[in-house]
Amino acid sequence: MKQLLILSGKGGTGKTTIAGAFIKLAEAKAYADCDVDAPNLHLIINQASEVKRSNYYGLPKAVINPELCLKCDLCRQYCRFEAIQTGAVYVINPFACEGCGVCQAICPAGAVAFQPVQAGELMLYAGEAVFATAQLIMGSGNSGMLVTEVKKLMRSAVNDVALAVIDGSPGIGCPVIASISGVDLVLIVAEPSVSGISDMERIIKTAEKFQTRVAVCVNKYDTNPDITRKIEAFCQDFGIPFVGRIPFDPKAVQAINSGQSIVDLDCVSGRAVKDVFDQTINRLNQSGNFQSFAGLLRMSSDRIPT
Repeated sequence: MKQLLILSGKGGTGKTTIAGAFIKLAEAKAYADCDVDAPNLHLIINQASEVKRSNYYGLPKAVINPELCLKCDLCRQYCRFEAIQTGAVYVINPFACEGCGVCQAICPAGAVAFQPVQAGELMLYAGEAVFATAQLIMGSGNSGMLVTEVKKLMRSAVNDVALAVIDGSPGIGCPVIASISGVDLVLIVAEPSVSGISDMERIIKTAEKFQTRVAVCVNKYDTNPDITRKIEAFCQDFGIPFVGRIPFDPKAVQAINSGQSIVDLDCVSGRAVKDVFDQTINRLNQSGNFQSFAGLLRMSSDRIPT
């Protein structure tokens, strides 16, 4: 099974819109939403099957047994995260606790223990197609670990599937790193802005750490044609596949608001994304060695005029 991951350097570039279109065009039988902080792929991909939910537990959190606590205050003094709250009893703020274990190690009465805490919820739709996603509980960490679990859940539920489409998180943080691991190609949805160029470059550098191939497209390219041309020139100069442009299209908003993909309507963005899809799948199916961009990207800030 080949895995295509769709990323963007920031939110709002149209990453999920394009991911939804790719799923429809490929008639994909396996896909996942790895933006666990704010999953929204389910809004445009209707699922007929019932969802199977399971709790996700991240790193354990410390708790203090008030019956054993001597109120010696050592735990509060040594907690660098200021998670210990004092009063009638000593308690630990679970949102501040990082699970480092210092409080347990320093407590002379053995009053500190660790217990599992739910950090999110995994969801699996397994019908004609398999769709895995998750929702991180507000204030919880370990989003990268939850992304890994989403991908495992998708892979465990499919049999003999040629392609999996994964909608990733924006940026280059832990969820993105976990999303990139093990995929065959990353499609970067670039924004035609000065910051969009920097965002694109950061993702390319991140993907290079995993020796993962990349391709680039520009969404809403006609909102800034000059920057779009600079992005295309950047890709040409550094040998990065550029797989197309998608214009700004008010009908795209209409499609999303009605719970549809842009390829479900006859619109300019839907027609343009079909060409991007064809070129991306062609790149995905091509065999070839990973090309390092590290040396070239060190010069990129000077090479791209702003």
